[in-house]
Formats: sequence, C-alpha cells, structure tokens
Amino acid sequence: MRVAALYRYPVKGFSCEQCASLTVLETGRIAGDRVLGFRFANAAAVGDVWGIKHEFVALVNTPGIAPLEVTFDHQRLRLRVSFQGSELVDEALDDVGRKRIAATLEAFVLNLDENPLSAHPERLPIRMVGDGRTPLYQDNVNGYITLHSRESLAAVAAAANTPDLDELRFRSNIAIEGVDAWEEQTWLGRKIRIGEVEFKFAAAKGRCLATHANPATGKRDLPVMQTLQRAYPKVKPTFAIAMLPDGHGGTIHVGDKIEVVG
Repeated sequence: MRVAALYRYPVKGFSCEQCASLTVLETGRIAGDRVLGFRFANAAAVGDVWGIKHEFVALVNTPGIAPLEVTFDHQRLRLRVSFQGSELVDEALDDVGRKRIAATLEAFVLNLDENPLSAHPERLPIRMVGDGRTPLYQDNVNGYITLHSRESLAAVAAAANTPDLDELRFRSNIAIEGVDAWEEQTWLGRKIRIGEVEFKFAAAKGRCLATHANPATGKRDLPVMQTLQRAYPKVKPTFAIAMLPDGHGGTIHVGDKIEVVG
C-alpha cells in the first residue's frame, strides 16, 4: 500500500492543490487546507469560526464553481481566481482585497443557473472568512483528514459505467493504491501509519450532492450518491474514511508506505 496522491483545498468548496507532501497538524487538519471560505450574510456563525457547509457557497449548493481555478499564495496571502483561462480577480487578503474578491465571486455565482443566492437575498452579501493560515472550514467541526483508495474509486466508476470518474469529486486529502476495493472501510478500530504519522480511523465518510458535480464542467452529470449505494450498500452513501492523527502530527509524502496496525 502506498500514497498515490495528496490534495489540499485552500478555499472551502473550490479547486484543489495537488501536493508532493502535506503537513498533518495535531488538531486533525492539514496545514493550508480550507483556510478560507465564502459564507452567507445570514449565517448563524459570525467571523472566523467554524460553521456548517450549508451556510457557505460550496459545491453542495453551487456546482458551477467547480471549474473555477483557484491559486492561493500561502506565504503572501494572495488569492487569484480564474475561469476558462480568464482572470476574475487577483487580490491580497487585506480589507480592500477581501471585499473585491467576495464581490467578484458573488457576481459569478449570481449568474449561474443553479445558485443559492438569487432566491435568497437575505444571504447577500457573501462574506469572505478565514485568516488564510488556520485550517478551519472542513465539513466537520473536528476537522478530519480524508482518505480513499483508487481501487474503491474504480469500483464506483464501474458501477457508474464511467471509467474516467475523477477522484476530485470526493475531495479527499489522501488517495492510496495497492488495496482491495473498499478495504479502507474495514480499518475501523485500527491505526493507520503513513510515513511518520499514525492515524486513527474516526468515521466512514458520508457523501452529499457535491459529488454529483463534474469537477471540469460544474454540471451535475452523475447520480453518485445512488451509485454508491449500489456499489457499497450502506444506510448512507459512503466513500472514503475520516481520520485523526493519533497524538502527533508530521509530514506525509506521495509514495509513502501505508501500514495498518493495532
């Protein structure tokens, strides 16, 4: 078993950064992952604090943001967003820049056929949250680091009759290979050692409508949740596992060996 790919998502709900290595924090998060988000004006959470995904512009309610290309300079705290090769905005995370970024994204979302804003003026204006450094906006308040196997992905692809099913639909941090399909789901109660970091299996990862959005087109083109229940029957559509570091963080790399222990 080995790590095949590593991902982090600087802006909640937006495109990924594919990385050669990731820093795992003791908090149960990845450094640089979900450090920013675009929250509705009427959200219950206020300021740079965790909140539920349904109060953000995210793939679950705005599939059309999937094709946006996000480039985040983690050192200079500067965000660039492009669409189909054209720059929409490129600003630093100062007060002026944040307002320009939020206004640009709001205008883009309002022009989408499916969006969470047009029928809900109380959600306007959207607000950019996050300091750009603290990983905070994972779907679960505990954070969690997510992992799936490419063998499980292949099983879903076969069930969907879609050989080129993109693993980015599932927005995992870690993709592995060298196991049987769904084998990672059997690790509950055991520890997983990846490189220098030991994890504990916290929960199977339930899925939502975000998985229906094609990462390249932003169209809901596949009923992934129904397909998951055929491919791996569970009460809720399930794909990937959520993990927490067991005591200490560290760095993991593409190619690292994976051991299931304990």
